[in-house]
Amino acid sequence: MQTVSKDTVVYTMSAKNKPVLHADPGTQITFETWDALHGQLKSPDSGFDSLDWDRVNPATGPVYIVGAEPGDVLSVKIESIKVADSGVVVAGKGMGVMGNNLEGVATKIMHIKGDTAKFSEKIHIPLNKMIGVIGVAPKEDEIPCGAPDHHGGNMDCKEIKEGATLLLPVNVPGALLAMGDLHAIMADGEIGITGLEVAGEVVVTVDVIKGKALPTPMITNDEYIMTLASDEDLDVAVDMAVANMVDYLTHNEGFTKHDAVMLISLIADVRICQVVDPKKTIRVEFPRKFL
Repeated sequence: MQTVSKDTVVYTMSAKNKPVLHADPGTQITFETWDALHGQLKSPDSGFDSLDWDRVNPATGPVYIVGAEPGDVLSVKIESIKVADSGVVVAGKGMGVMGNNLEGVATKIMHIKGDTAKFSEKIHIPLNKMIGVIGVAPKEDEIPCGAPDHHGGNMDCKEIKEGATLLLPVNVPGALLAMGDLHAIMADGEIGITGLEVAGEVVVTVDVIKGKALPTPMITNDEYIMTLASDEDLDVAVDMAVANMVDYLTHNEGFTKHDAVMLISLIADVRICQVVDPKKTIRVEFPRKFL
């Protein structure tokens, strides 16, 4: 197994980033990751005003996947996610959906023991470990790690978790895979702008699917096929994610467009991943048992 140290981070996803590792298809890779705030908040009294925003949302990598070429699909199977024994959650003025209704900033350090994290003496929350930032280099522009787009990035989708496989479009030779921003706990929406932000380690197996281009990322697991799409306008993101699911069902499963639309309307859920990044992210979940 190869390991990517958390000392090798990028703050944008770009074809200009120099790979820190080359990996063959079928390789298992461990990514060590910082939390989304790069370890800057260590206690409830940490000065949020002094936060260095240039160091927010670091992603570890990138890794060059040998043989991945534009027009291919990069398959990233998430084997395991290990999180630190504590994490941070923040709410404050100007942050997230309720930012205009808050004054000042509150920071809470939540300690993790076993499969739960302690919010208060009475509230212990089960973990749902997931990867907030994961993606490849986009075709042209440099995109900040804090933003989602067709290349992946900060999608904050809670289904990018252990046992899932993320499918990403390859835009540049080697794909240049990077990831970070782990959450020990996060609900759909991430309305306060943070989940339970944690450092940790992710073990993935990478592979290349030749000649199967994707317009935007997809997720597969034992239960669902999921399409993901991001846009500043939530309605546009919904339209994109649904259209991509229709396209998948017609081109890969043999359904007519009419049947695909009817089936999505009957059995596929449209869900919001996050509404706090520059672009909002939507996923459509189609049950595999009907395929």
